[in-house]
Amino acid sequence: MALVVGLTGGIASGKSTVSAMLHTLGLPVIDADVIAREVVEIGEPSYNQIVSVFGKEILNEDLTLNRIMLGSIIFNDSVKRQQLNAIVHPAVRKKMLDEKDAYFNKGEATVFLDIPLLFESNLTNLVDKTIVVYVDEEVQVKRLMNRNDFSIEEANSRISSQMPLREKMALADAVINNNGTVEETEKQLIEILNLWNIKMTGE
Repeated sequence: MALVVGLTGGIASGKSTVSAMLHTLGLPVIDADVIAREVVEIGEPSYNQIVSVFGKEILNEDLTLNRIMLGSIIFNDSVKRQQLNAIVHPAVRKKMLDEKDAYFNKGEATVFLDIPLLFESNLTNLVDKTIVVYVDEEVQVKRLMNRNDFSIEEANSRISSQMPLREKMALADAVINNNGTVEETEKQLIEILNLWNIKMTGE
């Protein structure tokens, strides 16, 4: 029985750490952020659409997308943001589903979809179960300030722009509390995998 598990969390909650653990345990993970970068590479249909909508001024000298410029445009303009999402999101979804099918065709029993905005983008229909990686907000703020060199105001602003982790927790099938050590996080992950009868090959 093929199982698709959605992995999500919040900024600086430790989702990437859990994703890396899944890789180590021999489980396939499809990362939405990686795919979002792949679908806008030079020559891809989404890249061509973005250039035709936003103009050549959003390109770097090497013709790659200038993400900082594009980000500043859509951050301040909801119409432009919707235009960009309408180009990128369907392409990301299609590529994720293609990769998921390829894993199942190779005989994998479980595939993880690492999607930061799983609940916000209403993508839970793509998965059978969900895991949320949770941390307390003060831990999240501290980690984000350390990781990105943010001020406390910048960190709080980024965190408050996302759905609160407590709300995500309430929607999840399983929660990993990542306030503690890496070992404690891994122990929780393995307990969930065992509970759901997910076979690990990399142990």
